[in-house]
Amino acid sequence: MNPQRTSLNCGNSKRCFTELILLVVLVKSDVDKLIHIHFLFQINTNGFVSLDKPPAEQDYLGKMPAGFQMMAALLGDLDNSDGRGKVFFRQDSSPAVLSRVSQRIRQAFPRDDEEPSNALIVTWENMAAKGSTERGDRLDTKGNTFQLVVAFMKSSSVAILLYPRDGIHFFSTTVGGDSKVLEAGFNEGLVTSWWWGTKQGTYYQTTTDEEISIRTLTEKTNSGRRGVWVYEIGSEYSESETVTPTYTTTEMVQPRSTDAEARYRPDPRYSDPEQRYTDPIKSRFSPVEPDPAGPRYTSPEQVRPIPPHPRPQHPQIVVVDEDEDLDINVFAYNLETCAHNRHKCSQFADCRDYSNGYCCHCRPGFYGNGKDCVAEGKPQRMNGKVSGRVFIGNSPLPVEFSNNDLHSYVVANDGRAYVAISNIPHSLGPSLQPLSSLGGVIGWAFALEQPGFHNGFSLVGGVFSRQADVVFYPGNERLSIRQQFKGIDEHDHLVVSTELEGRLPAIPLGSSVQINPYKEIYQYDQNLITSSSNRDYTITSPTGDLQTQSYQWRQTISFQSCPQDDASRTVPPTQQLSVDQIFVMFDTDNRLIRYAMSNKIGSVHSDVPEQNPCFTGRHGCDINAVCRPGEGLQFSCECTAGFAGDGRYCQDVDECRETPQVCGPNAICGNQPGTFRCECSAGFVFASDGRTCIVDHCQRGTHTCDVSERALCRYTGGSSFDCSCLPGFEGDGRTCRDVDECHQDRCHRDAICTNTQGSYTCQCRPGFHGDGFQCKHEKTPCEREREHAQTASSSSTGFFSFFRPRPAVSQYVPQCDEHGAYEPTQCHTSIGQCWCVDANGQEIPNTRTGSSVVTPPPLIGPTPRPDVRPIAGGTHLLFAQSGRIEHIPLDGYDMKKDESKPLLHVPDRVVIAVAYDCVDKMVYWTDITGPAISKASLDGGDVVPVITTDLQSPEGIAIDHVARLLFWTDSMRDTIEVSKLDGSQRRVLFDNDLVNPRPIVTNPAYGRLYWADWNRDGPKIEMSNMDGTERVVLVKDDLGLPNGLTFDPDNQQLCWADAGTRKVECMDPHRRIRIKIAEGIQYPFGLVSFGKNLYYTDWRREAVISVDRYTQKETDQFQPQKRSRLYGIATTPTQCPQAYNYCSNNGGCSHLCLPRLGGFTCRCPDNVDGRCVDGNL
Repeated sequence: MNPQRTSLNCGNSKRCFTELILLVVLVKSDVDKLIHIHFLFQINTNGFVSLDKPPAEQDYLGKMPAGFQMMAALLGDLDNSDGRGKVFFRQDSSPAVLSRVSQRIRQAFPRDDEEPSNALIVTWENMAAKGSTERGDRLDTKGNTFQLVVAFMKSSSVAILLYPRDGIHFFSTTVGGDSKVLEAGFNEGLVTSWWWGTKQGTYYQTTTDEEISIRTLTEKTNSGRRGVWVYEIGSEYSESETVTPTYTTTEMVQPRSTDAEARYRPDPRYSDPEQRYTDPIKSRFSPVEPDPAGPRYTSPEQVRPIPPHPRPQHPQIVVVDEDEDLDINVFAYNLETCAHNRHKCSQFADCRDYSNGYCCHCRPGFYGNGKDCVAEGKPQRMNGKVSGRVFIGNSPLPVEFSNNDLHSYVVANDGRAYVAISNIPHSLGPSLQPLSSLGGVIGWAFALEQPGFHNGFSLVGGVFSRQADVVFYPGNERLSIRQQFKGIDEHDHLVVSTELEGRLPAIPLGSSVQINPYKEIYQYDQNLITSSSNRDYTITSPTGDLQTQSYQWRQTISFQSCPQDDASRTVPPTQQLSVDQIFVMFDTDNRLIRYAMSNKIGSVHSDVPEQNPCFTGRHGCDINAVCRPGEGLQFSCECTAGFAGDGRYCQDVDECRETPQVCGPNAICGNQPGTFRCECSAGFVFASDGRTCIVDHCQRGTHTCDVSERALCRYTGGSSFDCSCLPGFEGDGRTCRDVDECHQDRCHRDAICTNTQGSYTCQCRPGFHGDGFQCKHEKTPCEREREHAQTASSSSTGFFSFFRPRPAVSQYVPQCDEHGAYEPTQCHTSIGQCWCVDANGQEIPNTRTGSSVVTPPPLIGPTPRPDVRPIAGGTHLLFAQSGRIEHIPLDGYDMKKDESKPLLHVPDRVVIAVAYDCVDKMVYWTDITGPAISKASLDGGDVVPVITTDLQSPEGIAIDHVARLLFWTDSMRDTIEVSKLDGSQRRVLFDNDLVNPRPIVTNPAYGRLYWADWNRDGPKIEMSNMDGTERVVLVKDDLGLPNGLTFDPDNQQLCWADAGTRKVECMDPHRRIRIKIAEGIQYPFGLVSFGKNLYYTDWRREAVISVDRYTQKETDQFQPQKRSRLYGIATTPTQCPQAYNYCSNNGGCSHLCLPRLGGFTCRCPDNVDGRCVDGNL
């Protein structure tokens, strides 16, 4: 059979499936006849193949096992509507493919000598997670690529799952608003039994509910080759079962056990024993014999695959230590040509087709591996980040650091390299001095080449990984260095990420280190380079003492070469890197570690060194020139590409000015040193060649999609676009209709649902409290106190008191109104007295009388206006506006703008930050005119001063409702402080490396503290434990004025609003994944998260704006009647977020109990009276 590739075309739909009728021809040697079997396969864009038409995706995504049979290669809510994702499938019986299939099967089942007769091959290429492009991800974001091969043999069938090393880029998708891990496995669906009718069959899941199981699909195997998984899904065993091979090695990981270990007995019923055979895909259903009248089954659904049933022994999953990565093209279509891959080559390279693939080759005047090319002689920069966890000397505690900047510069025409790493702690910096090769890998990459030898970049380009292991002597300390080089970025810089882990010998602060010149031999193999060396270094202590030590260095560099490129085969198997003029220093004032060295790559033999200045580096050419050797000591200097001059002096060529049309029509040219950059004009995007600008109908508004309030237009390449309805609407994208979510039971059963255009609202019914999605009938404090008083009195009135519980004569029972609030006047009839109470039921002094009529005292101090009542139940937004705090009720996520009212007036004050204590229902705020931190009850009443001394400009405030702690920032004192909620036991947490700290938020469940510093010279967002330990910088790139900060405990997302970049962004602080939510906003100040929405205040718009985090769209805005700048914003949730930390009961500390990740610390206030003990617990 000639294989024909078919592409699954979904049109404008995000997902679809197709039917494939597959003819399988089996040779039965025992009866010498051909058996023809037809299968009906359903191939789905969600990453699976089934033998039933699948139901709606909400019936199986996140709800496995499902009621239909499927083979899931990588099941999730996948999307190929962006035009980049593809699904290919074909039936193939060509000898080349069947030979490869047979080889995979034999690796898994060595004793299986049966040859496959047919294969079904399905490839999901570059599939995106649904909604990833809607969240604003870049067009070059990589999707997942994976493959399923079903091989048909005479007595059995085999499923082969292939996951390439660089094919899995995300591990979960969003299903129903929740993140669900992708899954792989085999599902039997509903099965019928004589005894118990229909029931759910076996689901053999090959992954687990943890993301790590998806990550390791590319690294592990059950068949002897990394990323390849083989399962037998039908056989002639006496019991129907799926067999997983056993592959022995020393490193094994057991998969999650399932109930799939149960066995099932087949139920064969054949009318003619002569025609009895085993289905190539066996089912628990009764097999159906071939129709004597013809080779075709009347119904293709009569033969179905069985889900895997493993043997009693668990399959062994192994990690294979091999250099060869899985090539997805094992069963690929002929896509490996320049026509499909020219864009993968550097702009300074040409693509050439070969008989078995393509290669990229740098053009004359450039060097590299073709995918990354740089101009000969041009200086090169390297930028990146360094993170690590390093122990120093015998210290039991590690020094941890994250995302420290690494910058490197190399003068390519003399091999001199310079490296600097910033923000190094003083406890670590001196001990890093011996590790000159930490950043010196750029010296190898761009080393000065001797005749006939090549530096690292010439051979491997800019994408490779480096693993180095260092052993120090005499102390035997060990350090591991992992580096990932990610290629040349748009700024022409080599990008690298570095991780350090292990222990270093301690070197005292103030010591200097001298490293002797050394030579290192590099051994080259296909896709692998190894080297090792011993290095001596001398430490000079601050007192002048000298000490010589050494370390052994071993490293492995792995990369992906072009197998068709003959040039790589001409590289000498060994080369020697010579390093001298080594300089190292720890700059204590700037906390920088600096390295410098000269590098040459040449022969390992001790030949007479080259004297030509081009090979010694002593030529005097411009740093932007290449040195061309001549006879003897003759040489010439030639300006590198993009520069002009005599070679001794070179100046940049402005290609945009000299060749105005260099970028073509509809493009803008931007000059850069040595090169230029083309960007498409507004309304245009690059075509697939990366050079031609073509119209983007979505940007220009010339599309045929529905209006932007109902539909989303997405550019899909060429002049094409895709229309899709926004959440809350349905249709084909060109016509979208509102979905009535109230018919889908979205709200709580005790809530009222109201449909709106594209959305809906939920509101708890009277007598219930909540956000409409969760409604509970909760007693008010007055009702609880009343019930307690009645219960306490009735419990002492005798055995029959439960018939009519009532208080004793002397028992006071509070009076509550119809809403459960305390009546303003409370009376105790037994003693004949009445008094006034505040909203919390506390007696107001000097109001108790003997009469039942009480006149409330006059209000004193800054209190609400007489026409402002305590706010009603439910969730509200609180925001500060100069001398007052206002509130807006929320109806679901919508602002009830007509019901906005002032909550509190504080004349002549400028309120900046607002926070809410959900336990005591108290509002806390900072004002910079007092300056002071104050609080008041949400139900009304007097303002209570909390902190009024030693403040200058308190601008941020946060509360840990579990540990009952108050945190605040002071942008003039440059401090972050903590105290109890009443302002007592005050302590400064940080008073260094702060310039303009403003917003601050807490994560009580993890004991974490987050804050932003809008220092215009170096804005940053930081994190620490609440006890002040483990302080790290989370974000410092692409920040301007991070004014607003909020933390969503449900999704563990830290979000910020930046008035400098005019963006709202979020980050998972654990995994450091950063997502852009909104851009082009005006001047945000405060920010708060509630459910799916973010709400921020904007100075220029003088409004509160809401943004949907999932659609990344602005949904509403509210402008107060009084127009002026709005400051901090907070929410008043009806229930406290569920959280626990070790300080919920003060942890047994005498004074301050400060949570931290995994524990807590007892701390003393700065001004402590009496005995106090610090300590970690």
